[in-house]
Amino acid sequence: MKVAGAGALLRHVSFRAMRVWQRNRDVYFVTWKTNLFPPLAEPILYLLAFGAGIGALVKEVEYRGQMVGYTAFIAPGLLATQVMFQAFFETTYNTFVRMHYQRTFDAIITTPLSLEDVMAGELLWATTKGTISCAVMMVAISFFGLLHYPHALLIVPFSLLAGLLFAGLGLCFTGVVPQIDSFNFPTFLFIMPMFLFSGTFFPLDVLPLWAQRLANLLPLTHVANVIRELGLGRVPADLGWDLLYLVALTLPLCLLGIHLMSRRLVR
Repeated sequence: MKVAGAGALLRHVSFRAMRVWQRNRDVYFVTWKTNLFPPLAEPILYLLAFGAGIGALVKEVEYRGQMVGYTAFIAPGLLATQVMFQAFFETTYNTFVRMHYQRTFDAIITTPLSLEDVMAGELLWATTKGTISCAVMMVAISFFGLLHYPHALLIVPFSLLAGLLFAGLGLCFTGVVPQIDSFNFPTFLFIMPMFLFSGTFFPLDVLPLWAQRLANLLPLTHVANVIRELGLGRVPADLGWDLLYLVALTLPLCLLGIHLMSRRLVR
């Protein structure tokens, strides 16, 4: 998007977007048991399975010149994937349902809210949902002694940035897919490869050089890098490059997502 176009888009976004966030929050807390437990249980099962299974075979892995316990290595990676899945699926499947099946957006835009307000509210709620899930899982992981505090506390505010990035990515896909089943393509061609090959379950330096370079283009790689370093109680200087990458990618994705969704709803 051109800078002028982005500025015009932002001018249509107001604080009324928080009303959409509030609406989604209220629905979430009414159905919080079914919304929170399955997504929380899945990564914990991964942690137990890989920690007790592979962890029994691979006690430690070398990560950035330091030997790290395998379970302590994958725990921050699972936090990163938790943020990704929650934020991405909220602005894909759930947003599509509200738009197409429930016609929620049709009702909302009869109020003073603009289309851009509605989409901004969707982004904010998906970001919040990813952060809530990350924070709850952090509490569970902390009982295993796998996170180093106080550095690990910074994971929660960082998950806001990560959640916003994946929320924007999901909204872009929702703006172009013809039907809900079409989400299978971005999920299995983009999200699942990130889940498996972004340094979640093994250090990237075990991959061929070309695969390492490809993995470093994926946003989850940089999210996992930041969360893992914070989880290990470290703040290396090169972490700034990961943050810079994520900040530079987040705003364009969010603006593009709002633009595509607004254009789709106008049609």
